[in-house]
Amino acid sequence: MSRFTIAPFVFLGGFVVMALEIIGARYLARDFGGAFYVWVSQIGVLLIALALGYAAGGALADRWQRPQFLALPLTVAGLIICLIPSFAPPLLDAIVTRHPAGEEIPAVWVKLDPALGSAVVFFLPCCALALISPYMARVATRRLERVGTVSGLIYAASTAGSIAGVFISGYLFIDCLSMTAIFRTLGGLTLFLAALSIIVDKQTEKEAGNGCAFK
Repeated sequence: MSRFTIAPFVFLGGFVVMALEIIGARYLARDFGGAFYVWVSQIGVLLIALALGYAAGGALADRWQRPQFLALPLTVAGLIICLIPSFAPPLLDAIVTRHPAGEEIPAVWVKLDPALGSAVVFFLPCCALALISPYMARVATRRLERVGTVSGLIYAASTAGSIAGVFISGYLFIDCLSMTAIFRTLGGLTLFLAALSIIVDKQTEKEAGNGCAFK
């Protein structure tokens, strides 16, 4: 596949993941406060989600080499992200209110409650988004001697997207949009990626039929 197809795909995937990390920490602070533990929890949970997603993406790509396979997990992830403002508040409230009223929350739960909240809300969509990079590296590589070049391009584009996600979410989204609008925007981008995976699949099949390799 052309790098002009691959690079924007993984760029947007990296953008959404990092925007969810930044915005997610701000969102969790409403229930768990602005303590350092909230940021630690959000970063840690998302890194676990990414690690599992990368591993799963590589394994799945070896078995099903069609980009359209990404459409289902990305669609589910996009819907979850869009619906965060609807389903997350009662879940986070249940985590907070399970502690007896008027009693001091044990120190261990002060640290772990934000991690639990982050896992409930953000783990699944970020894990699904992490499928993109290893999957696209697998389906884009048709010649062994180009594995390094292709992998480097994909992870560079993903990292560039993450950088953009940091600054755009931190400098623009938080100042200009409500939390609901932000999540719907990020969910919409994820649904767009789901649709794009089908387009990429058709392009891949066309190029495979013409005997083309990654350019």
